[in-house]
Amino acid sequence: MLSTNIKEATKMAHQELEGKVVKKLKAIRSEADYADVLKHFYAYFNTLEAAIKPYITEGLLPDYASRRNSSYLKQDIEELGAFINDLPPVTIPAIGNVTEALGALYVMEGSIMGGPYIVKMLQKSGIDKGFSFFSGYGEETGRMWDNFTSVMNQTISAEKDQAMAIKSANETFSNFSHVFEVKAA
Repeated sequence: MLSTNIKEATKMAHQELEGKVVKKLKAIRSEADYADVLKHFYAYFNTLEAAIKPYITEGLLPDYASRRNSSYLKQDIEELGAFINDLPPVTIPAIGNVTEALGALYVMEGSIMGGPYIVKMLQKSGIDKGFSFFSGYGEETGRMWDNFTSVMNQTISAEKDQAMAIKSANETFSNFSHVFEVKAA
């Protein structure tokens, strides 16, 4: 099953990204610092969403329109008093089909699963707003993740297609990790 295989095959890239994100989060001392971190998320997610948009339709993933996306990040940035006009440069993986798009979306949806932990970290640092993205789907988070992985598993079963989705997910993790190496403009 792809959801099991992709988790194992992307473990190293996931841990590398997570380490960079946690380091950035621990360095937050103000709402402006938090907004800067969100700009990195926004720049990457917004660009990646545009690339997967032609392939992730409501016919494939019926609840796609109700899922968290970069508009929530933009809302959080603005709630913190910042703007999205000074974003870091990003490079995303090539997305040319449904399989690659689902591999990339695996990373995006997975980031929501860690959101409640991020909110707790930020609250300990005195941040009390800008959480609409990281709040995820609330009590529905587990169900939304299960729905996504079910669609991914049903759509991608052939071994060569699973390898393509895993490659896309690894590249998504890796490219996202690089975004945290540059400072927003």
